[in-house]
Amino acid sequence: MSWADTLNSAWEAIRGHRLRSILTSLGILIGIAAVVLTVGLGEGAQQQVSKQLAALGGNLLIVSPGSSTTSGVRAGFGSATTLTTADADALNSKVAAPDIAGVAPVSQSSSQELVNGSANWTTTVTGTVPSWLSVRSRSVSEGRFLDAADQSSAAAVVVLGSDTASELFGFFDPVGQDVTINSVPYQVIGVLTSAGSDSTTNLDDQAIVPISTAQQRIIGGTSRTAVADIYVKATDDSRLSAAYQEVSQILAYRHSITSGSTTDFTITAQQSVVSTTSSVNGTLADLLIGVAALSLIVGGIGVMNIMLVSVRERTREIGLRKALGGTPALIQRQFLSEASILGLTGGLLGVAVGVGAALILPHFIGNPVVISVPWILIAIVVAVAIGLGFGVYPASRAAHLSPIDALRSE
Repeated sequence: MSWADTLNSAWEAIRGHRLRSILTSLGILIGIAAVVLTVGLGEGAQQQVSKQLAALGGNLLIVSPGSSTTSGVRAGFGSATTLTTADADALNSKVAAPDIAGVAPVSQSSSQELVNGSANWTTTVTGTVPSWLSVRSRSVSEGRFLDAADQSSAAAVVVLGSDTASELFGFFDPVGQDVTINSVPYQVIGVLTSAGSDSTTNLDDQAIVPISTAQQRIIGGTSRTAVADIYVKATDDSRLSAAYQEVSQILAYRHSITSGSTTDFTITAQQSVVSTTSSVNGTLADLLIGVAALSLIVGGIGVMNIMLVSVRERTREIGLRKALGGTPALIQRQFLSEASILGLTGGLLGVAVGVGAALILPHFIGNPVVISVPWILIAIVVAVAIGLGFGVYPASRAAHLSPIDALRSE
């Protein structure tokens, strides 16, 4: 008997018991659908994290001041005024820091009221430099961003986040209009493209002014040259570690730091946040794949049970085949073919259900689900392997039946 005859015979045997075959494949179907959907959810979550990282700047370092001490009480990190605009200028040196592509010092004043006519909105006013746009990987949807002339003249100009602009101007174009901050009118010169939110902040709700303007007109005081943070962009993701070392060495030299215990600044890499999030997502994906694997094992046991029933029901057929010259290998091949077809059918239906769910689910959960072609192919191969693996024992049992005993059976 040729392979074509074997497969045709196996298919006819399966078609002869349609309902039983469908129920047998159901366990494999559920397991494969779960694998496809789980992998899609995991990869979709990773894409979401990567998108948020891109909004922050994938090769970004954030330098923050250390803690301050007042009357013996130590405040948290970022409470000191140890970082200055001069530190940021030093980090811009291409000689001392060749792996740094851009530097953007930031001064912030939270809970500032912005007024436009009868509309008002309280937000964070951020003072920074023109390089902030490229360092933070942001863009402007309307108007322009700050330039060197704005910085040098401490101009009363402001760039609004998209949410801030919407709250103050509604559907009207804000560019060229004025908003009042601390009773001083500022001309709106641009609106940032929406970037969503990071883990703690709405990136679209802020007002950005030149850092010189913020220091002179908004922050003031004796510590007006201090900055809240310094954003540092590495030349490439692969050079992030080198940029980290350069920032650490330059600031340690400028602050006369000789040991780690006296360090008055901290450096944070955004990729550490992504690594942690990806690790959590990976653990959840592994857990769900484990559950799907259990479903596949249950489906495989179902295949084995049905094949054992099939062997018992077809005992006389097996005896007749052997009496007509059928070898044990041929009988075994017959039943393994049936088990493989059941596994393949369950796998293909499972892939169809998984892909369908991956297309529909994002409309309800708001997160992307990625359809992974390599994992689909792996799932189909696993389904066939499950059918084969759990079909070996029934096929072997059929192959070793005695022809005389098989023909005598009722």
